[in-house]
Amino acid sequence: MHAADSPDAAWWRQAVIYQIYPRSWADGDGDGIGDLAGITSRLPHLRALGVDAIWLSPFYTSPQADAGYDVADYRDIDPIFGSLTDADAMISRAHELGLKVIVDMVPNHSSDEHAWFKAALAAGPGSAERERYMFREGRGEHGELPPNNWQSVFGGAAWTRVTEADGKPGQWYLHLFDPKQPDFNWEHFEVRAEFESILRFWLDRGVDGFRVDVAHGLIKEQGLPDTEEERTVMLGHAEHDDDAGPALAQAQDAPRIDHTKRSPMWDQDGVHEIYRAWRKILESYGTPDRILCAEAWVEPQERAVKYVRSDEMHQAFNFDFLTASWVAEDLRAVITSSLRAADSVGAPSTWVLSNHDVVRHASRLGFPPGTPRMNGISATDPQPDRALGLRRARAATALMLALPGGAYIYQGEELGLPDSTDMPAEYRQDPTFARTNGEETGRDGCRVPIPWSSEGPSLGFGPSASTWLPQPSVYAEYAVDRQEGVAGSTLELYRSLLAARRELSLGTGSLTWVEGYAADVVALTNGAPSRDRVLVLANLGAEPVALPEGAEVIVSSEPLEEGLVPTDTTVWARWS
Repeated sequence: MHAADSPDAAWWRQAVIYQIYPRSWADGDGDGIGDLAGITSRLPHLRALGVDAIWLSPFYTSPQADAGYDVADYRDIDPIFGSLTDADAMISRAHELGLKVIVDMVPNHSSDEHAWFKAALAAGPGSAERERYMFREGRGEHGELPPNNWQSVFGGAAWTRVTEADGKPGQWYLHLFDPKQPDFNWEHFEVRAEFESILRFWLDRGVDGFRVDVAHGLIKEQGLPDTEEERTVMLGHAEHDDDAGPALAQAQDAPRIDHTKRSPMWDQDGVHEIYRAWRKILESYGTPDRILCAEAWVEPQERAVKYVRSDEMHQAFNFDFLTASWVAEDLRAVITSSLRAADSVGAPSTWVLSNHDVVRHASRLGFPPGTPRMNGISATDPQPDRALGLRRARAATALMLALPGGAYIYQGEELGLPDSTDMPAEYRQDPTFARTNGEETGRDGCRVPIPWSSEGPSLGFGPSASTWLPQPSVYAEYAVDRQEGVAGSTLELYRSLLAARRELSLGTGSLTWVEGYAADVVALTNGAPSRDRVLVLANLGAEPVALPEGAEVIVSSEPLEEGLVPTDTTVWARWS
């Protein structure tokens, strides 16, 4: 149902890219916050792991109201992470190790401490400076009501009223996220020119591409009409009526968007013109290809793949796959629909299971299939089965890495890290937690600093005992030094999967479903004309499953039991 790609297909069509969350990967100076020097020192870990590239969440100058997604200066490094010299050294070292470097670009909004926004506040209503952002007059007799009913992703209204120079309440500005993240006006030519210049600044420094934050949010519907939904959908937050309460808001299974009427703040057709212009800039840098990857929570898939047409972006995260239940029928359906949608525009699918905005899949899959997922897990929530979640996570990753296309790995998943589910409230820093008064737990649990060693200060995260978020005690069990060279460890499983994926060219292979197995088994072959087919069998059922006669096991997420594939296990096998 999916034909093989060309054996010499562009690198990004088959790449495995590793996400580094800079605050939490490695601390070089002991202040408890990860930094560029720490990242550079740990890059050999990724060369040994076998990935092709890294993607770094924002490291730009920022007041850190939303962990760097509130950018004050797009052309400089925040001092907590280092300097431009450190960035250059990191990029150079990555390239020496054969790793490409993707950096985050945050174009929907800036920090309220950005020079442009400060100038807008000073200039006043009607000024050219305010035209760069979304300033509007309020409704009501005295402008005391927001311009429309839009809600922030992080909770509360999406509008904040400013105090003008004369001390009186004035205009309102739009922020689809935190009030410290004012939205740009992407209808303004200066905004477009500025970001094209920013892209060139980083391309000239040697980066290999950009992951584009909130890629579907830049253009808003003309007139900014009220939305029919009571709740904005994004980053795992759920739509709900005000009467439904916060419990339902946390308990929805995945981001959902009404297909019949698109929200006026998301997925407007005008965004595609922007990305066509960006693509031309990247192509002007020649080979190897520099790339754009969209973070776009868009449904249905027919609209999502518009972002990866041949003259727009190269990749878009497959969030339908990320949010699929651990049910064989659901997995077969989403893999089929994903590949068909991507094939319709000649793009690869880009698979992903975890990132910095969602509960880690080692924890998500520790709940019974179909259990509503949450935006974070607190100590008072039902707790996942840690052992079961890890077993399923290993099987899910083995299935994902066998699929044709690209894939992203989130830092620490190669260790099997679960979410931190017992973090005290006083340590939480996600603005979602604060803006909902703790009714929504937020994303801190998936952002905890990585354990590199099972002993010592901060589990090897840095030279001091300080960590910006507390590490749960169980993290010592998952440390790199506990797993390296240990047969059957999650780290060694990932190394084996990535090595076999590269050797067997699975990223550019074909996909054919294998019939004859029970409904709770996902069975497929990934093949190319130059080699034998690879059978991929994921057993989601309660009973062990036999491999076909003559199948030779390449790698298995769990040991076989008397030659049979046990439950919650994925096997790759050569099969003539």
